[in-house]
Amino acid sequence: MSDKYDVIILGGGNAGLGVSAVAHEAGKRIAFVEQRDFGGTCPNRGCTPKKVLVAAGHALHEIETASAHHIEVSKPKLNWTKLIQREKGLISFIPDAMHDVAKKRGDVFWGSARFVGPNSVEVDGKVLEGDNIVIATGSKTRPLPIPGAELMITSDEVLSEEEQPGEVVFIGGGVIAMEFSHVYARAGTKVTILEVMPRLLPRVEAGAVAAIQAESERLGINVKTDVQVKAVAKSGDKLAVTYDLDGAEQTVKADRVINGAGRVANVETLDLNAGNVKHDRIAVETDEYLRSTSNPSVWVVGDALVTSPQLSPIATYEGRLVGENIVRGPAGPFVKPDYSVIPSGIYTVPALSTVGLSEEDAARQGVDVKVTTSDMSGWFSTKTYAESVAWSKVLVDESTDQIVGAHMVGHQSQELIHLFAMAMRHKIPASAIKNDMFAFPTFSSDLKSMF
Repeated sequence: MSDKYDVIILGGGNAGLGVSAVAHEAGKRIAFVEQRDFGGTCPNRGCTPKKVLVAAGHALHEIETASAHHIEVSKPKLNWTKLIQREKGLISFIPDAMHDVAKKRGDVFWGSARFVGPNSVEVDGKVLEGDNIVIATGSKTRPLPIPGAELMITSDEVLSEEEQPGEVVFIGGGVIAMEFSHVYARAGTKVTILEVMPRLLPRVEAGAVAAIQAESERLGINVKTDVQVKAVAKSGDKLAVTYDLDGAEQTVKADRVINGAGRVANVETLDLNAGNVKHDRIAVETDEYLRSTSNPSVWVVGDALVTSPQLSPIATYEGRLVGENIVRGPAGPFVKPDYSVIPSGIYTVPALSTVGLSEEDAARQGVDVKVTTSDMSGWFSTKTYAESVAWSKVLVDESTDQIVGAHMVGHQSQELIHLFAMAMRHKIPASAIKNDMFAFPTFSSDLKSMF
């Protein structure tokens, strides 16, 4: 005997809740299947609690600049234990609050789901049937095939362990490593980043990466790229990481070794074959509407979808879009996602923010752009606030007078990037922005001088 639903949502994070918001409003019968906690990675073990630590790093950065303003302060000391306790306290309400939302929209089943047919899943021995099944299972830490990998911790432990490590090594120089390394370094932890690629953050505008790497090294973070990590092993009360660099074997010791290699879709336990869902063990093959190419009853959204950025707003956007397509029914017409303008931030201190094409992207796509790169360290606003780094690169398509890419480090980039994004999304000409009026003196008013 099975229960029948209009929509079965596998996962109670932002993507799944986005689907349910639209489907519930349309009167659909919904089932949620959640294995761990509602809200998913971002609010419980990712972007939201991480920002609490970043805020502490920002406070330490502000104290560092006090002398530039002729303010005398003693050396600050961060109480790591109380910081982690504060972070846990700020987010503790989220799982129950999101669970309450889910219960108002449908039935909740706890456990791990697996397909037992094209339109059915089993959860803890109970079979659920659905006209539509949405895979919104999120992502998990990318496993690393390194001897001793079981000795590493992940961002989950960084956000939960109340003892500050004296030394850490990040294996992988992606977003996770960059963000946490800035907090650790400002708190007094010795940090090493080992990256297999020739540079950090390989998908980000190269000039922006160079600017944030220089700032990272100013903080004392030891960055090594183009390395091959050989093994992690216990060494007394420490962990030893052995790696090859320029043909020579080297070793670095630390209290904690952290997997900073990013995240992958969390789909391997779903038994996709039983659901007639085409996949390559990691990626589910989807069409332009985020629907399985082999089973039109199955949809994929959020971090479980490998073809779009792993960002919380994207997960919500995709969830709502799939919810809309489900409500429209098999005949459609369906809505396609638009990923052309996605502002994002890497919350180092200061932040690196980006939207649109990089210079490399523009060249590869044959877009004729005017590129304006600005070292803003000498600008009045930068000096007024004693910024340690301020850099930008803006790309304008001269044939259309449209901004097609913007990349910034510092200079309140995590806020200003949205002005660029809005201009791009709503087709505001670059010349119109230059001729517009901004309050002065502000960081925003500097935007007109960046291109």
